[in-house]
Amino acid sequence: MPTPHPGRLWLLDDHRLGRKESDMMIGVDYHPSFQQMAFLIEETGEYGERELKHSDGEAERFYRDLHQRGIRVRVGMEATGYSRWFERLLAQLGFELWIGDPAEIEAKRVKKRKTDREDARLLLRLMREERFPRIWVPSPENRDLRQLVWHRHRLVQMRTRIMNQLQALAMNEGKQWKSKLWSERGRTELEKLALAPWASRRRQELLELLDRMDPNIEELTTAAQQEAKKRPEVLRLMTHPGVGPLTALAYVLIIGTPDRFHCGKQIGTYVGLIPSEASSGGKQRLGHISRQGNSLLRYLLVEAAQAAARINPTWRRRYIHLAMRRHKSIAKVAMGRRLGVRLYWMWRNGCDYSPSLEFGSYVGQLGNGHGGK
Repeated sequence: MPTPHPGRLWLLDDHRLGRKESDMMIGVDYHPSFQQMAFLIEETGEYGERELKHSDGEAERFYRDLHQRGIRVRVGMEATGYSRWFERLLAQLGFELWIGDPAEIEAKRVKKRKTDREDARLLLRLMREERFPRIWVPSPENRDLRQLVWHRHRLVQMRTRIMNQLQALAMNEGKQWKSKLWSERGRTELEKLALAPWASRRRQELLELLDRMDPNIEELTTAAQQEAKKRPEVLRLMTHPGVGPLTALAYVLIIGTPDRFHCGKQIGTYVGLIPSEASSGGKQRLGHISRQGNSLLRYLLVEAAQAAARINPTWRRRYIHLAMRRHKSIAKVAMGRRLGVRLYWMWRNGCDYSPSLEFGSYVGQLGNGHGGK
């Protein structure tokens, strides 16, 4: 069967429809290089399937042709990466886009058969039956600000690796200076060390990389702090001990709105700070944390919880109690989860940090800043 022309809609005949405008639902199994689609014209019940390539512009021409024909389109696809251009195209054309939870979509699969065509059919069927598990989608501005936080975080990680390598060079020469290495005197002593030719070149290039990265990180840190000052909810979260502008800004950007969650426990699940479970036969089996959700926010919450334990006596007592009962690593994760829940209630109830109600169950009590509204 010959491949349909990209500029024409397969199985769509405007004369047979009797009018120019029509409604179409499209289930899209998206891949970086192509998309497999299954579409349905609601007025006539006509159904079709098609594969569209991305690199040669076939997919873009297809959707622009639908727009020129005046066809109202609703597209459903799983949450996936490398699809920003496609989302922008649909928004530009005024088409409705539904993005679904991949885990829930997989749970609704009946047949033990997974192909691109079956995936597209499943998405279309869920849209028709009004069982499509839609998820919250951040705005373009939100996504761009996330790039700021992510970029700074990655640069800090790269700087840490460079500093660790320089520490290793010094320790191999019997110089264990630790944090003193980064002082002006420590830097001078490091540069004076007599090293072999290749080790000397490594030291020189690592120091040059470090000097170039510090101003960039400082610039990004300043930009993040300025963005934090523009948002009242971020400033409110910063009143909690251990929570700085980067953690508060990342929390607001990634959570989006507290109305997405019915209770604070869902925050721990969303971020992936709850233990995985494989219980059966009346026996509970808990494993490592699920690590689902955003890894950056999970990291920042655990780091901020450790900072809170260092400067706040109540958090320090709670951390030491958990560490003595279990283990330090478990205590750190537990405190990070608790901090995520605490920030949720502060944001949802619109209240600043209060040391009067630190730990305990206050769900359902109004006006205390930690219970439900």
